[in-house]
Amino acid sequence: MEKNERIFIVGHGDIIEQSLVSHFQKNNFQNVMSGSALGLDVVNQGQVFDFFQKEKPEYVFLSSPRSGGIQANIQFAAEFSYYNLMGQCNIIHAAFSNEAKKLLYYGSSCVYPKESPQPIQEKDWMSGPLEETSEPYAIAKMAGIKMCQAYRTQYGFNAIVMIPATIYGPGCEINLQMAHVLESLVGKFAMAKAKDEKEVVVWGTGQPRREFLYVGDFTKASEFLMDHYNEKDMINAGCGSDISIKELAEMIAGVADYQGQIIFDDTKPDGAPKKLLDNSRIRQLGWEPRQDLREGIEKTFEWYKDLFTSEREK
Repeated sequence: MEKNERIFIVGHGDIIEQSLVSHFQKNNFQNVMSGSALGLDVVNQGQVFDFFQKEKPEYVFLSSPRSGGIQANIQFAAEFSYYNLMGQCNIIHAAFSNEAKKLLYYGSSCVYPKESPQPIQEKDWMSGPLEETSEPYAIAKMAGIKMCQAYRTQYGFNAIVMIPATIYGPGCEINLQMAHVLESLVGKFAMAKAKDEKEVVVWGTGQPRREFLYVGDFTKASEFLMDHYNEKDMINAGCGSDISIKELAEMIAGVADYQGQIIFDDTKPDGAPKKLLDNSRIRQLGWEPRQDLREGIEKTFEWYKDLFTSEREK
């Protein structure tokens, strides 16, 4: 990508959209647009096509119009299915129709089977049943992957697919109802510390293992793939290691200097037992994750604490 080329980023005002906009602006890209900043309704086909015809974005980064953690996936299953299916169909077709040079579509690790071999290779997808709580969202994301591949096969449209591990860092979701596990725990422990609460309740048994990708590593991986990857097959991007939810909760409690009790509510769903991505293909291309997990959590916690403090003072 050249600094003067037109970049369009689609999300829902989330960490992916915000971090990509910030990354490209800080690196002196001159024409960076985002769907949320423009107020674009991606499920409105007329709005999407008018935008593409007028602005002619050359590089498109397509994230989820709706997403969230286990609680959100259960509560908003229909909404997640509808917005992602409709939004991605409109964006992909409009990008192709208006001769965008390239589109990067973000899948999700939930597209892989619940009982995938570890670490999960790209070839493992569609090889078994999905994790139940995320199935509607996962199927919508799988449809987007297949659509990108079909547009490449039939039309020669350069659409690529990245499967990132769960992204975290400053700018993450602060609504605990919508948040993924790491950002939810950062919020819970930050508030428990501030309010001197005696216990923090964590969903599930604490036994599942999860992989997390720091937002700075994610944005660099995204630019790297846009510049260096042009294949039909999707490609994983993760940090290369995982951690149990119990260990994660204890780590975040340590960062927060929280001395209370951690309660694991095993009446709540665990989700998939493990979701460690095999990142060997992207590393062979030349990208490497850099951020240590604890240091990344410390940065996230300080950002959240400052935000939480400023909100309380209003």
